[in-house]
Amino acid sequence: MIEFLTEPWQHVFMQRAFLVVLMSGVVCGVIGSHVALRGMAFIGDAVAHAVFPGIAIAFVLQTSLVVGGIVAGLITAFAVAIVSQNRRLKEDTVIGVFFAGAFGLGIVVMSTAPGYGGSLESFLFGSVLGISSGDVITVAVAGGFLLLITGALHKEFVTVGLDRETARSVGLPIFWLDMALYAMVTIAIVISIQAVGNILVLALLITPAACARLLTDRIGRMMLIAPLIGAFSGLVGLYLSYALNLAAGGLIVLTATAVFLACWVFAPRHGLLRHRGSAAAAAVVPVRP
Repeated sequence: MIEFLTEPWQHVFMQRAFLVVLMSGVVCGVIGSHVALRGMAFIGDAVAHAVFPGIAIAFVLQTSLVVGGIVAGLITAFAVAIVSQNRRLKEDTVIGVFFAGAFGLGIVVMSTAPGYGGSLESFLFGSVLGISSGDVITVAVAGGFLLLITGALHKEFVTVGLDRETARSVGLPIFWLDMALYAMVTIAIVISIQAVGNILVLALLITPAACARLLTDRIGRMMLIAPLIGAFSGLVGLYLSYALNLAAGGLIVLTATAVFLACWVFAPRHGLLRHRGSAAAAAVVPVRP
């Protein structure tokens, strides 16, 4: 067991991979808690599509993938916010149009690059073992920035997430808080794409937060539990990938999914077994003396 735990750390590429999945798991767990609190899972999926053309353009131009993805995500988010002002169209309709279009643009741009098939596969499904030292530093800086902003705006985000009308009545700038959260989701997704890929990154953002939601009713505790589950899923998935020689991104997501199913069944207050036990107890007719 000790050899199993220590052997992967002897390789530099595995050390970098572990650091990135740990940081991505923590950051996505924190940001994902706010996304889950607002019921915005579709936004996470849409943003994952929106960042793709920026990453593709940056890849073709041999510039920073993180910067390219963030710029593309923010431009698309602002475009959605502006077009959504037309009340004839619902926001989710506008999101679907823009983000599907952005993903199509990314595929077209990527097709102009040499080695198109392999490059596209690495972006869609992740390439955590190919992460460079510069990528680790970028993820650490961006992740630290996100955690600081989340801490500074925590109360405002929670107020808007729980009751938008109350938040509006007390004078909170709801539009700009929404844009800030979209921007933070964009950055969290960009720094996590290399770990699990564009298609699977939504799971790293949503699943740990969903687990935490089943385990606690307190928002503060949720913000602690979700990143722990995200980091745990990343570590276990990467160990399994090393041992079984299987895709790291897929195993990370499957580990998070397994944790979710365990929480869904065994959660102390909201798990399936708890509800069944409560129903059975309620159905028992007390025996009168």
